[in-house]
Amino acid sequence: MQNNKIYLLNTRPVRHTLVGEAADHNIVFDEISFIQTEAIINDEIKRKIYKLSKENITVDFTSMTAVETVHKYLPAKPSWKIYCIGNTTRKLVDDLFGKKSIWGTAKNAIELGEKIVKDNATKQVTFFCGDHRREELPGKLKGNNIKVDEIVIYKTIETPHIIKQHYDGILFYSPSAVKSFFLKNTLQNNTELFAIGSTTAKALKHFTQLPVIIAEMPGKENLVKLAIHHFSKSKIS
Repeated sequence: MQNNKIYLLNTRPVRHTLVGEAADHNIVFDEISFIQTEAIINDEIKRKIYKLSKENITVDFTSMTAVETVHKYLPAKPSWKIYCIGNTTRKLVDDLFGKKSIWGTAKNAIELGEKIVKDNATKQVTFFCGDHRREELPGKLKGNNIKVDEIVIYKTIETPHIIKQHYDGILFYSPSAVKSFFLKNTLQNNTELFAIGSTTAKALKHFTQLPVIIAEMPGKENLVKLAIHHFSKSKIS
């Protein structure tokens, strides 16, 4: 491309400092979101969150949206045992609920389920999730006789866009964003794909045979840094 620049598409907004770091390596990031989330909070759910805030329960969080939505409707900081996924979600739980509330973390839903199963004292889990939640976590728990109380508190809305520019690489953060992207787009063979985890990578395999580079550690910033490192090493002298 002109001026030897690398053009990447980020399907989720990231910190401006990361965009600046990419620019230092002659990498240009465009940001286009292919999904949006919307809270599903009615009076019944508000009452349930209030009631649960008074109880000593075990809670699962697998997204930042779930953490933020639940916290908004809590009357006070609860005494919950929290298991959470990822790097960014864990940091948010730490900020809003406190480090002592975190009993376990993992880089994906399957590993998180395995950690909960190993805690033999856990017989029931409250799972705050979205309407597109994956089956891995609740399936793992139910398969080990742990009751799962699922509370859907947000919905995911696909917002597909037609991409006219060619990108050297595209970064994906969820299966929902993958599906939304491919509703209106196809890929050229020289496009490199990056996925935040194995579940998102698996979703990509439904639409393309192109290889997918998967972040070793969860978190959108880690994926962006991986892409910057990859292209600064392989394409830019």
